[in-house]
Amino acid sequence: MLSGMTAAKVLVVDDEENISFLVASALRMAGMDVETADSGSSALSLADSFRPDALVLDIMLGDVDGYDVLRSLRSRGHTAPVLFLTARTSTADRVKGLTAGGDDYITKPFALEELVARVRVALRRTGIADSSPILSAGDVVLDDDAHQVTKAGEVVHLTPTEYKLCRLLLTNAGRVVSRGQILDHVWEYDFDGESAIVETFISSLRKKLDDSDQRLIETVRGVGYTIRRPS
Repeated sequence: MLSGMTAAKVLVVDDEENISFLVASALRMAGMDVETADSGSSALSLADSFRPDALVLDIMLGDVDGYDVLRSLRSRGHTAPVLFLTARTSTADRVKGLTAGGDDYITKPFALEELVARVRVALRRTGIADSSPILSAGDVVLDDDAHQVTKAGEVVHLTPTEYKLCRLLLTNAGRVVSRGQILDHVWEYDFDGESAIVETFISSLRKKLDDSDQRLIETVRGVGYTIRRPS
């Protein structure tokens, strides 16, 4: 859960699941309310219901390209800034993206920190500021500004890696985060074959955050881990 001022709403549109997850997680960690779509048609439907303040839009989608999605958005009255995300790097492609009405053009591969910064710039241009997140689940609270985690009001001392893992899971509370996604986001590179490193750090985090009668981090067998939202 995010606390504080109303979060800026961002719609991420990309048909590559891992990229969509990483971008959405980075934006959520920056305090933004994020929804994702994996096609042009679902993006248009979500834009109508979610009413985003900004969009991160991949150009090469499976059903329709990002330029057509942008034209449809504008025809429906959506004026939110659009940041194109693409593997196309030529000057001609950049010009096409910007002249099509895009507010920025980000090429893959990209640094997540730079993408977040560009989204913030686009939001500021519209007069919308993003909030600093305080994430919580039950009596566990993560304050990203203070870089601190507390449980029932008491500070929990985490290693830097444990903190990143805790923040990733809290940011995606209610969603299952796969082991591969954890490796990509926390360690920022892929392991060859199976590795017990994720299980090791999950176990360490559980020892510091779980109560004897209630488990905060749940295992979804064969998939990954999740923090369930309180019912």
